[in-house]
Amino acid sequence: MRLAVRHIFLCVFIILGTIVAQTGSATAQEGRVWVQLEAHPDLATAEARVRAYSRGMQNVNGYRLRSGWYAIALGPFDQGDATAALSAFQAQGLIPADAYLAEPEIYAQQFFPIGTNNLTGGDTAPATVTQAPETPATPPEPVAPPEETVAEARSSEAQLDREAREELQIALQWFGYYTSGIDGAFGPGTRGAMRQWQAAQGVEETGVLTTRQRADLLAQYQGALAELGMQTVRDERAGVEIDLPLAMVEFARYEFPFAQFDSVDNSGVRVLLISQEGTRATLGGLYEIMQTLEIVPLEGERTRSADSFELTGLSETLRSHTIARLQDGQIKGFTLIWTPERDQQMARVLPMMEASFATFGGTLDPGAVDPGLDQGVDLMAGLEVRQPALARTGFYVDGSGSVLTTSEAVAACTQVIVDQQYEMSVAYDDPATGIAVLRPTQALAPSTFAGFAQIAPRLRSDIAVAGYPYDGALGAASLNFGTLEELQGLDGDENLQRLALEIEPSEAGAPVLDANGAVLGMILPEPSTGRALPAGVSFALRADRLQAMLAEAGIQVSPAAEQPDPLSRNALARYGMDLAVLVTCWN
Repeated sequence: MRLAVRHIFLCVFIILGTIVAQTGSATAQEGRVWVQLEAHPDLATAEARVRAYSRGMQNVNGYRLRSGWYAIALGPFDQGDATAALSAFQAQGLIPADAYLAEPEIYAQQFFPIGTNNLTGGDTAPATVTQAPETPATPPEPVAPPEETVAEARSSEAQLDREAREELQIALQWFGYYTSGIDGAFGPGTRGAMRQWQAAQGVEETGVLTTRQRADLLAQYQGALAELGMQTVRDERAGVEIDLPLAMVEFARYEFPFAQFDSVDNSGVRVLLISQEGTRATLGGLYEIMQTLEIVPLEGERTRSADSFELTGLSETLRSHTIARLQDGQIKGFTLIWTPERDQQMARVLPMMEASFATFGGTLDPGAVDPGLDQGVDLMAGLEVRQPALARTGFYVDGSGSVLTTSEAVAACTQVIVDQQYEMSVAYDDPATGIAVLRPTQALAPSTFAGFAQIAPRLRSDIAVAGYPYDGALGAASLNFGTLEELQGLDGDENLQRLALEIEPSEAGAPVLDANGAVLGMILPEPSTGRALPAGVSFALRADRLQAMLAEAGIQVSPAAEQPDPLSRNALARYGMDLAVLVTCWN
């Protein structure tokens, strides 16, 4: 962090000369006064400002006022020294023009420096101001008076070196006024940014900052950095060096392949450092895994090359950005996670993290795990794996990978996934009858697809349902056996079949098969009539009705092949597992 502090505070030590004459110790409160600079209603702002002042001035303190506000003050001084210091500092534009002398009675408690209390007596600050030596060893830089004309501001600006000019551009960029490159050249872009900053401060928009305005801008920038606590972190185990906002995050644990930094004081900010050995295949696997985590919302840009990827996740409650790169057999990167109210701050933090990111040494040991961390199928490295909003069953109905399922499975979904890997679009949806047709967004060739029965099945015949019970927790479709009880619904609906078997909610959308594997129908969700069905009762939409609706959706269905003998249960189970798919709805 580079700040041209000499342009703000150097005159405290040079222009004002040798501030060295020591005063005696004060033995009582009487006679001790402070130079009060600012007061703020909240502690966070006051802490940021007092730290900014303390980096360039001595004897800077922070106090809680008896009024409840928080003050920044210099001192304590003897009365005469305080008056001299106030006049000298104001004359040079180093402290606010409305700074004043304050008595100790207005202060209730000291909060800065931490652990200090100079309200109860003690030495006064060395504050006798004398003139600078006639022939100083190093000529001091000229300091403009507090108020300057545009010509005077240009004159003082001309004395800035390239580094100081770049620092002003960096500060303007930090606050969003300047959007071009940092080059130290004050062209139209920089002048426009200066005018915007001046407008925000309520001062004349000249496009040329006075000495005092430059000091204020840099002090604001320094205060903003102090609020974030940007510091360089060098993690020897992960082999990563990066600047992190340590006022908002702190190291928590290693959980391969991450070094995890959790939020400080409910900041809503978290950081993961990524470090593991690997190949391009490993990088591709990490790319897929990261997208299953709750910390990477579904919406957001995704870019991937052979040796790197970037993931941006956006939702109403969470944001994240992940960068990972493969180099010399090592995969390293980071993830920054934050809540929406931190958008403005993280827009500044993220480029600093990217610019500072560097790698060295080895990678994180795969054995780097926290033994006390919770474990579960819904966790990966201690991080929550995203769960679908709904899981149902479907089945392939043609050779291009089209899937028939229930309307319920795709209602209000941001994304529909089949078998946890194939993204689908909704090509047809008829909530009235309860069916939906999905088409793959990429080329897909299933090993088998449905053949539909062409004649009505016999009552009391054996049937099987190939579905995904328990929201797909078993990882594959399973067969559920029962009988065909009725060729219509309880109210005489001839589009339905009544079955004697129990199904789980996630088996809705499953194909009903006869002994030869022909599709007789599709399982429907339990009707929402408010009346619970008896155990072992379920309903399916009949095959002839399904074929008609698939034709409306543009799907050319295939008739079931004639089989001389029924399939064995094992053969039927294998066929059902290939035919049925898990349909998940994601939001």
